[in-house]
Amino acid sequence: MTDAKGTPLVALVTGAKVPDVTQLDVVVDAIPPVRGRRGSPRCRPDAVQTDRGYRSHRNRISMWIRGIEPIIPERDAPHGSGLGVTRWVVERSIAWLHQHRRLRIRYERLGEIHQAFLSIGCILICFNKLKPLLC
Repeated sequence: MTDAKGTPLVALVTGAKVPDVTQLDVVVDAIPPVRGRRGSPRCRPDAVQTDRGYRSHRNRISMWIRGIEPIIPERDAPHGSGLGVTRWVVERSIAWLHQHRRLRIRYERLGEIHQAFLSIGCILICFNKLKPLLC
């Protein structure tokens, strides 16, 4: 999961045969609190935009209960629905992760090791996005 600018918020590793539709709640719950203005830190986004793999009535209801607007295309909707205008940010972040060979092809058998390399890749993306602000 990334924010609107492509900064990784959550990166989780699951088994090979775990369907995407079951992981939306897990990923949203894993978003860490973000400090900002005074008051309690934000823990949830205003909206979640997903692809067709996450479409289910249960996911939509779950997001509405949490106060998050689900932007999920219908399965029968034609492609070119307009979600690609903003969805490319996630695809770009995935491409940034795939610049690292160990993430492009999974060599590790243990999920914990792959999760560690995935976390390092996300840290490098965050560092590269913050580097211009540090100088």
